[in-house]
Amino acid sequence: MYSGEHAEPKEHGCLRSILKFIAFLLILFVLQWAVRSYVVQPFQIPSGSMEETIMTGDMIFSEKISYATGEIQQGDIVTFDDPQVPSRTLIKRVIATEGQTVNLIDGQVYVDGVALDEPYTQGKPSYPLEQAKGQDFSYPYTVPEGELWVMGDNRTNSQDSRFFGSIKESTVSGKAVFTYWPLNHIGILE
Repeated sequence: MYSGEHAEPKEHGCLRSILKFIAFLLILFVLQWAVRSYVVQPFQIPSGSMEETIMTGDMIFSEKISYATGEIQQGDIVTFDDPQVPSRTLIKRVIATEGQTVNLIDGQVYVDGVALDEPYTQGKPSYPLEQAKGQDFSYPYTVPEGELWVMGDNRTNSQDSRFFGSIKESTVSGKAVFTYWPLNHIGILE
């Protein structure tokens, strides 16, 4: 009896399955790359410069959509390229944006002449640091156009703008929004 259908050779069926699997992996890889490049990127925190807000070893998400459609704001926690080692990503809090003037007086941070209320520092003082080689700035410091003044929440253990100066806004890769690991630190970053 003839049914009119031809059976596909076994080799063709196996090859087709392998090609489908490779295509699936390729699509998965492209989607993962697109999400990391344009939407959200995970980071593990290597140092204590943002403690107690973000602890050493915490894993966070830094989202990229906010700054594609809006401005970086004072108080945002941002990820950015390290001005000293551009291949490394740092995380700090934005203290002042372009045109604002930062001053450090008796361990207190002032922006445009107003003392900041910074409960996230746990009362740690904010003194000037010895500046990185090649840096020469003084206080009060007015943040240049297209730049940001950033500082770690752990003021006594953070190399930040007090060390390397203001950073270019163009080096910001995203806004840190959420801690997802460890479980006892899960939460929205503020």
